[in-house]
Amino acid sequence: MGRSWFGGGALNPFILAAAVFLVVLLSNVEAYPVEDLVVNLPGQPKVGFRQFAGYIDIDVKTGKSLFYYFVEADSTPLSKPLSLWLNGGPGCSSIGGGAFTELGPFYPRGDARSLRINRMSWNRASNLLFVESPAGVGWSYSNTSSDYKTGDAATAMDMRIFLLNWLAKFPEYKSLPFFLTGESYAGHYIPQLADLLLEHNAHSKGFKFNLKGVAIGNPLLNLDQDAGSPYEFLWSHGMMSDELHQTITKECDFDDYTFENPHNESDSCNDALSTAMDIVGNYVNNYDVLLDVCYPSIFEQELRLKKLATKISLGIDVCMSSERKMYFNLPEVQKALHANRTGLPYPWSMCSSELEYQDTDGNIDILPVLKKIIQNGIPVWIFSGDQDSVVPLMGSRTLVRQLADDLKFKVTVPYSTWFHKNQQVAGWVTEYGNMLTFATVRGAAHMVPYAQPSRALHLFSAFLRGKRLPDHPKISE
Repeated sequence: MGRSWFGGGALNPFILAAAVFLVVLLSNVEAYPVEDLVVNLPGQPKVGFRQFAGYIDIDVKTGKSLFYYFVEADSTPLSKPLSLWLNGGPGCSSIGGGAFTELGPFYPRGDARSLRINRMSWNRASNLLFVESPAGVGWSYSNTSSDYKTGDAATAMDMRIFLLNWLAKFPEYKSLPFFLTGESYAGHYIPQLADLLLEHNAHSKGFKFNLKGVAIGNPLLNLDQDAGSPYEFLWSHGMMSDELHQTITKECDFDDYTFENPHNESDSCNDALSTAMDIVGNYVNNYDVLLDVCYPSIFEQELRLKKLATKISLGIDVCMSSERKMYFNLPEVQKALHANRTGLPYPWSMCSSELEYQDTDGNIDILPVLKKIIQNGIPVWIFSGDQDSVVPLMGSRTLVRQLADDLKFKVTVPYSTWFHKNQQVAGWVTEYGNMLTFATVRGAAHMVPYAQPSRALHLFSAFLRGKRLPDHPKISE
């Protein structure tokens, strides 16, 4: 017999062990899609975690593909959960919104060509996945124009396919605790997606989603309730007169309010609603009534003159949306993100003008879907920035209580303050049946992490851990 390549008749056990280790190491490396690795974004500060971005094909036949951005937790990613974040609209970008304006690791700088660190990024607590959904939003696309005519059901089904295909690309994350989060019209997206994932789990003999929780900020849940609450909010915050409020209360029947025909009330109601909006005008940010507004002409002058200080309101960059749009439309940024691979005939924008979204879907009552999710053992958190006049806390709080009554849940945490940092009140919270939580975030906007990043991270971390928000002050955290 000939000698073995290793120099003997039997394999050296140390060499064999090393070979096995090398195979395992290489298999782990290959599990990450190297082609989607974001090496460095233009103007990005140095960080220690990895980022990935690219496309997941949904329907090869029609050429439908969704764009994603994934950022690992800032330390020990495989020991932390995976969280999906979706913005609403319908038709607005989760990457432009959540990832680069709210809870992701970077914000655009005032020069609109570079990034700064978000030190309250949610990737301190979780791996974060952002998806531009449905096709037609941001860099997500289809080669078939009829795919841009969509609605809640198709959007949820596409996201289920996306998640299955994405997890095939990132198999290390299949078994991690999985959380669904979002805001605004994600009050429709997230519950209907969760329902589909639970249905998948019930019928699958193989892989099952390790779904552990649902959390949605300032969500649209029931249009009958949510449509009237903005006017209650504006009146309670001194932004309309008693007389106008009385007219709206008397003349407007929001029980018949629909997305496709929002002005189906009496003429006197329509006149009153129009007057209310005129009073608020273009000089207040309806999504956060505490913030100043960004004037694009002034912003452009500031860019040219490099004098950017005047656009800061309460420590918040109120022109971030303009900066974000300019940054994402830089060719070098799109190249770094592996985005726009088909050369779309329109620029990136936060909210799509390409979609024809089913109007009637906005009328769907989401409470029965949330009830089903909770009955499947999945806890639900609803949180509200208390300075949002678009989907105000009054409507959400009422709907959560209605859901608790329907579930016959008792109050397990009475409505009370919760605290964050140096004994400061961070908001108010109540809990029903140990499964349903409603919390406000003091001083926060419709986009809660944008206006109150530290308090939002605290709330998100408690949600992930299944911990109640602290009901007593601490000197430090």
